[in-house]
Amino acid sequence: MDLQQAREQLIQLQEKMSAYNHAMGLLSYDGETTAPRGTADNRAHALGILSEITYQLSTGKETVELLEFLDENKAALTEKEQRMVFLLLKDIRFMQKIPMDEYVAYEKLVVESQDVWYKAKNQNDFPAFEPYLEKMFEAQIRFARYAAPDADPYDYWLNEYEPGLSRQVLDSFFSQLRQRLVPLIHACGEKPLIPEDVLKGDFPEDKQEELAYWLMDVMGLNRDRVGLSTTEHPFTTSLGSHLDERITTHYHRQDVSWSMYSVIHEGGHALYDTGSNDDLAYTVLDGGVSMGIHESQSRFYENILGRSKAFIRFLFPKLKELFPEQMAAYGWEDFYRAVNRVQPSLIRTEADEVTYSLHVMIRYELEKQVMAGKLKVHDLPAAWNSMYKEYLGIDVPSDRQGVLQDSHWSFGAIGYFPSYALGSAYGAQFLAKMRETVDVDACLEKGDFAPINAWNREHIWQFGSLYTPARLLNQVLGAPFDPSYYLDYLENKCREIYGV
Repeated sequence: MDLQQAREQLIQLQEKMSAYNHAMGLLSYDGETTAPRGTADNRAHALGILSEITYQLSTGKETVELLEFLDENKAALTEKEQRMVFLLLKDIRFMQKIPMDEYVAYEKLVVESQDVWYKAKNQNDFPAFEPYLEKMFEAQIRFARYAAPDADPYDYWLNEYEPGLSRQVLDSFFSQLRQRLVPLIHACGEKPLIPEDVLKGDFPEDKQEELAYWLMDVMGLNRDRVGLSTTEHPFTTSLGSHLDERITTHYHRQDVSWSMYSVIHEGGHALYDTGSNDDLAYTVLDGGVSMGIHESQSRFYENILGRSKAFIRFLFPKLKELFPEQMAAYGWEDFYRAVNRVQPSLIRTEADEVTYSLHVMIRYELEKQVMAGKLKVHDLPAAWNSMYKEYLGIDVPSDRQGVLQDSHWSFGAIGYFPSYALGSAYGAQFLAKMRETVDVDACLEKGDFAPINAWNREHIWQFGSLYTPARLLNQVLGAPFDPSYYLDYLENKCREIYGV
């Protein structure tokens, strides 16, 4: 095989894979947004056929021979080509170990499981979802054992979401967080409760939608490439490449902050993806490198920027313009304190920054136990409720507000949750580095995200998946990852707001 021809075929292969991923992603996106509730079987049928085709394309003789030839000649390849070959071979080695009929059946299960979860959550009916969740955990354990027989199944999936991650690493990370967060939560809890009346009321959805699009523009999202829709549980997805990004939100008429912060959060994901260099389009290097780095961007925009005093000063006049009656009795300080109120709560996506990581720890501990066979899926609701009482001191009134609240398990994202806490910690250290050259507060007070986005694009976004998370972190920070930046950030904010 001629090396130049092989390099050309490498690009053609990725373009073809991208096209199939676009089609499958669009089907999934439609299923979670505008598709009628009774169409899951139809999507499962289509995705079953498409997944069989992609399986055959990925594991076929021609593809394997092409990539193995390129791998043998990697010294003659560019850095980007070497990384493409590595990532493609990694995925193919995994696919080769999964029987095709099991892979196709799993793709159908995901569609059915998401549909059942949606109904079960709305009807507070965990027993309806339980058999699908059992199959999902069983599949993840089985696939991990196919892929890495000598590894712990949960460690395998943690490493897939964030290369280098394991239970040992996370146990140490969460231990550091717990040691400083628990006393901080108690200290804030001893102070008078901050009112949140400014967030509550009757906020028409059309005005919330207007706010959502305004926020997208302020953040610097290109609406020619980034679409917005609504769904039960907000998410972001890339369709084929960074040139077509979709974010979602959910409007709660009684709480203006809910959709506002979900748009900023998902907008952070979209900025990262659309910030990839254009020469990475339709390749495996297009888009974020890991879920930890991805969540560092979403939670950086949502919390570090979006809940900052400087940004709230800029934002509040817009809120008064859109909701004059609801905001008439309040000032920006009321809104700032309300969106930074520390109080244990039921719902992860509504949690404040300080208690948020405890929500993630609970999910981590539950996943770890189920994956190890120490906890049955049937017992998840009781275990969930017990941990919420132990970690956050609150009673869970229903499974809808408890074990059914997140969509992640319904589509097999087991091992994903720790990325949220890791990403939050990454973001705080990124902020410290960014402040060396960017006056972040001055930018936010003017609603000028351009210098902030430019810094992120230069140091993080443009590289897509070219570098490993460890290399990227080292390159950006010039120092090892250190969770103390995150803990210092939280303590300083609580000191300023609560005087603790």
